[in-house]
Amino acid sequence: MSSSSKFDIVVYGATGFTGQLVAEYLAAHYKDDKALKWAMAGRSLDKLKSVRDAIGASVDTPLLVADASDPASLKAMVAQTKSVITTVGPYQFYGEELLAACVAAGTDYFDLCGEPVWMRQMIDKYEAAAKTSGARIVFSCGYDSVPFELGTFFVQEEAKRVLGAPAARVKGRVRDMRGTLSGGTAASAKATFDAVAKDLSLVAILNDHFALTPGFTGPKQPKGNRAAYEEDLQSWAAPFMMALINTRNVHRSNMLMGFPYGQDFVYDEMVLTGAGEKGEANAKRVMAANAEKTGPNAPKPGEGPSKEEREKGLFNLLYVAIAPDGRQVRAGVTGDRDPGYGSTSKMISECAICLLRDTPDVAGGFWTPGAAMQHKLIKRLEEHAGLTFRVES
Repeated sequence: MSSSSKFDIVVYGATGFTGQLVAEYLAAHYKDDKALKWAMAGRSLDKLKSVRDAIGASVDTPLLVADASDPASLKAMVAQTKSVITTVGPYQFYGEELLAACVAAGTDYFDLCGEPVWMRQMIDKYEAAAKTSGARIVFSCGYDSVPFELGTFFVQEEAKRVLGAPAARVKGRVRDMRGTLSGGTAASAKATFDAVAKDLSLVAILNDHFALTPGFTGPKQPKGNRAAYEEDLQSWAAPFMMALINTRNVHRSNMLMGFPYGQDFVYDEMVLTGAGEKGEANAKRVMAANAEKTGPNAPKPGEGPSKEEREKGLFNLLYVAIAPDGRQVRAGVTGDRDPGYGSTSKMISECAICLLRDTPDVAGGFWTPGAAMQHKLIKRLEEHAGLTFRVES
């Protein structure tokens, strides 16, 4: 990362649905911040101009033409900036050339990736080079997996205070989530499953809770693939489709921080659906809905909810740290927008600014947001992005 770079952040994919929201957030939230130098990038200059005007960004906002199919254009873009935010997925189709360019140039990279197989492949292929160049490669900077990673970190900090040590068992539970699934998320999930169907050797990576912790395998983890009644929460719980990526990122975060949760750490995620027969019926409905989310009726990349729908959205997560003697510590994490778009666009923006401004000494390599930025990212998300982290009784 060069201190003489023309830009602090380039938003790559700014003409796409989520990329436009990221650019809109930066334009609105940092319009008076003269120290933040950012630019918009995409395949078409005309479309970039149209988006710039539509979101109310300054006419002076720099516009860069870059295309995933043109490596030279990506290298030229990366050479001008300290960091790149990319919303161009599925990343297994469009991500590697940009990631490789960032690694080579020592430029920081932030994405919204929820594709564990591709992420592991990129870690194996480029991590040594990123450590050498100083590039900080940060995957999964949106709803997957920022609030889940940081929710675990937050409840473990409270466990240390109340229980005297981090808990070897943490439950992550979705209490409420209002908003549509991202078309990019649906496309990424489908692409991952298609890739695995073509190459069955990838099944082992996909099913491995420790796929993102090369060289380390922890204890057996809950599968979370069936509805179950949880006595301690007095609620039925259904499978959560994003657990496939979130659990892997939480375990990687634990490893990157030096195993503060222990090497015997057990973590899972489910959706709480209520008590009694109604709760059980709701759990079955969630399971049926999960199957639809990557089917033919799933949203397409570039599609998304209206501004009104995004602003009506929210998420509410519960974290339960359980000591060996059964004592519990609980924490809640909430967001004030639709998780897949409204909150995600704010989270990835603040991840980039946090690493740039608040944690500049983080070394090169492949990071999770939580491991790299910890308390400082929580503080920034609470101050700027509409998230709250609180201890619960």
